[in-house]
Amino acid sequence: MSSTTTARDADSRDSREPGQGEEHDWEWRRRIRANPKSARLYRIGVGVLGALVVIVGIVLLPFPGPGWLVIFLGLGIWASEFERAQRLLGWVRAKVQAWWDWLERKGWWAQALAGLATFVLVVAIFWAMFAVSGVPGLLPDFAENWLDDVPGLGG
Repeated sequence: MSSTTTARDADSRDSREPGQGEEHDWEWRRRIRANPKSARLYRIGVGVLGALVVIVGIVLLPFPGPGWLVIFLGLGIWASEFERAQRLLGWVRAKVQAWWDWLERKGWWAQALAGLATFVLVVAIFWAMFAVSGVPGLLPDFAENWLDDVPGLGG
């Protein structure tokens, strides 16, 4: 038995032991990538799944809620396999972190103003959505009655 084989066997044993970190965690991906057909199918699957998640996020954008979060989740799925998506996700993270750092440096008043602006935007989106589609009937009666009194929503 050669020393290369012995060293490789020792490395593979180390990577299979619990708690060995990233080596052990990503072994399944190395096995998929070892076969060109399974690697291609896996990349196609990641691409399709990421696209579906991003599309759902885009559909959710006009509504209050996690539209951007869902888009970033889809981008993260893509980034697990595609280098361009990794770069884009890194750029987005840097921009969000820079904005957050800027907001923290401005103090509580800027944070409160950003929170108020977000609240006003969410209320405006709900108002526009209800003005176009009507107040949903699944809301409790007191909420429906209250929303019917809001200008532009009442019938």
